[in-house]
Amino acid sequence: MGALLLLRPAPLPLSSPPHHPLQRRDRLGRNPRSRVACSPTRSEAVQSDATGKEYEFGFVDEVIYRFFRKKMVEEVGWDSENPRYDGLIEVVNRMMKGRSYRETEESAVRVIRSLFPPFLLVFFKRLIAPLFRGRIASMMSARATVLSCQWLMGPCSVKAIELPDGSTCSSGVFIEKCKYLEESKCVGLCINTCKRPTQTFFREYMGVPLYMEPNFSDFSCQFNFGVLPPEPDDDKALAEPCLEMCPNATRRKELNRRDADVTKCPQA
Repeated sequence: MGALLLLRPAPLPLSSPPHHPLQRRDRLGRNPRSRVACSPTRSEAVQSDATGKEYEFGFVDEVIYRFFRKKMVEEVGWDSENPRYDGLIEVVNRMMKGRSYRETEESAVRVIRSLFPPFLLVFFKRLIAPLFRGRIASMMSARATVLSCQWLMGPCSVKAIELPDGSTCSSGVFIEKCKYLEESKCVGLCINTCKRPTQTFFREYMGVPLYMEPNFSDFSCQFNFGVLPPEPDDDKALAEPCLEMCPNATRRKELNRRDADVTKCPQA
């Protein structure tokens, strides 16, 4: 995990020399001489209007994005023809197709594990996680998340949170408006390909408890490193109804399926 701390995103300059590798991505519909953004233009505008901020996609973000998508495609066995962010969401949707939520969660955990060298996970869990009752590992995890995952989630920052023992620790991450949820428009996709597998990964492979609290009203999300998630029956996020803009909910309403609860996300 310490290696991720070095992956601080750096904004690209307004212009680049002709041999810069990012200039070869004209097929993505981007102007090589402008700053590169990680989400489609539609999402950029929404995010900017809603938060006043817009995360600029840097060279390191591009490397991480391509590596992450490669691992996703290897797990799913399929890739979208769309190379942009919304194409990644299509791959994630394919991961859920025909699988139970448990199978989807296990698949997503395998993808996250594949992003790290095995020795790094073992080293972190055995030597770093136990230090100072887990506080060091929790704070490192929060900072690494902010430094390496904004291309996926959008602008976020480290926040102080209250730990179970009543003390405070700067091991929280607040995401202003999660791009992953905004693009997917699906409670089930958020729960089964992000919240559950991420919590499981940090607990089982890094020795760090993590409780994620997505807000399906404003698309914000709070990561609480060092805090165990509640039991499934007590986790409010798992009982969230389907989003109004969810494609599955819209189709079910159009079909007027009286035998189905249209308020409950079928993917969750």
